[in-house]
Amino acid sequence: MTYQATIDDFAKTIEGNGAPWAAIDAESAARMQVQNRFPTGLDIARYTAGIMREDMEAYDADPAQYTQSLGCWHGFIAQQKMISIKKHFGSTKRRYLYLSGWMVAALRSEFGPLPDQSMHEKTSVSGLIGEIYTFLKQADARELGMMFHELDAAKERGDEVEAKRIKSAIDNHETHVVPIIADIDAGFGNAEATYLLAKKMIEAGACALQIENQVSDEKQCGHQDGKVTVPHEDFLQKIRAIRYAFLELGVPEGIIVARTDSLGAGLTKQIAYSKEPGDLGDQYNAFLDAEEVDPANVTNGQVFISRDGKLLSPKRLPSNLYQFRAGTGVDRVVLDCVTALQNGADLLWIETEKPHVDQIGSMVDRIREEVPNAKLVYNNSPSFNWTLNFRQQVYDAWQEAGKDVSPYERDRLMSVDYDETELGIEADEKIRTFQADAAKRAGIFHHLITLPTYHTAALSTDNLAKRYFGEQGMLGYVEQVQRREIREGIACVKHQNMAGSDIGDDHKEYFAGEAALKAGGKDNTMNQFAAA
Repeated sequence: MTYQATIDDFAKTIEGNGAPWAAIDAESAARMQVQNRFPTGLDIARYTAGIMREDMEAYDADPAQYTQSLGCWHGFIAQQKMISIKKHFGSTKRRYLYLSGWMVAALRSEFGPLPDQSMHEKTSVSGLIGEIYTFLKQADARELGMMFHELDAAKERGDEVEAKRIKSAIDNHETHVVPIIADIDAGFGNAEATYLLAKKMIEAGACALQIENQVSDEKQCGHQDGKVTVPHEDFLQKIRAIRYAFLELGVPEGIIVARTDSLGAGLTKQIAYSKEPGDLGDQYNAFLDAEEVDPANVTNGQVFISRDGKLLSPKRLPSNLYQFRAGTGVDRVVLDCVTALQNGADLLWIETEKPHVDQIGSMVDRIREEVPNAKLVYNNSPSFNWTLNFRQQVYDAWQEAGKDVSPYERDRLMSVDYDETELGIEADEKIRTFQADAAKRAGIFHHLITLPTYHTAALSTDNLAKRYFGEQGMLGYVEQVQRREIREGIACVKHQNMAGSDIGDDHKEYFAGEAALKAGGKDNTMNQFAAA
């Protein structure tokens, strides 16, 4: 419905209710409705799921059409990101948000900072999703509110052409609301617990949930040691639970991202159930590090499995965990991914120890032998030392090609001494094109950085503290923050406006008319930024 049609519709409703509604203004009511395009989280989930499905089809047709996101730990951070994207690129197309369980644990738990081990309150995840969308909806309301003021000014001038243009812009306004890929960790419990949490996350607005194949109560960060995986059937139960949650809530297009940590996980908590040789449980158990048993030398507490007619004993650690055979990580990843896609997952996430296009691509090649349209979400993680990794990759490639690497020391390639060298420049170019290269070669549909705003907040705060508490004093803030905000067009330089003061003034005028006590008068110091 267009802006004008919404006004006309409200006018009929108000007129139909007679004198008691006479003070209600149809255009004001229309403005409030237009500013709140998504009344519920489920409206958001359905809308954003449709966006992701369209983007996945576009990627299948052309791998250059990959998508990206940055991890956010607060609604304001997400809001400023999307405002920035619209300012610089004119559209939010193919740009999402990522909600990291790591950052929820580190920054949003009532226990204080926690490691990424699913110890934080599970509802803090759905709470953050709701918070993010509240801020994104407020960004819509703010932007549309400014357009309404421009429309009023055009009407006062009698400029019908400009008024028509602004009405068209209102009708075609692009929302700041974009898909969130939300981290549900390992489900925070069994399949029922996964289902219940998935519902909360979907109701808050999430259209895509990422779940990993680690043991829920042993969960570790994907880039730390000590990871423990579960048999496939246990993981598939949780994938089904999430799909049931999407279906129950009327979001059948919802996206499930199945993450495998098997590349870096050398342990399992249990032996898989197997009915017959070659079934999924048997394939999982085949990766166990086991020794043939002499029945005469059975020791206390040993566990046994049968393989190829032999009695074997899997290696059992004092932690009561079982060990996989070394070198089986890639095979386990491939089996994990194929199985997940064949049982309802939409996208894959392979957690790796380094960003290497060919390493990822070689695994995807094998997966696509079974599922040709397999697509990945990939963590461009700050846990990787990108500079060192890519300089080493270039060094190794040069060495293999017979190129002289004598000017470089491989063990100290991180040094600033190499920043402007041929090797350093080539490595930086490979970092720059990594996402496009991996989208084409390795089937990566979505690139994300899990923790970027965690690091940028720390870096910018360090720079401000160093200057403000040092010799620069107030100039440390003005020169490095406010002056740059003004000159670079950062919206929140007008922080009262960003916090919703002008929206509140509009509402006061709707509710009270001439009696409205508005904050945005001539004595508001924000007027000093009118030209900013």
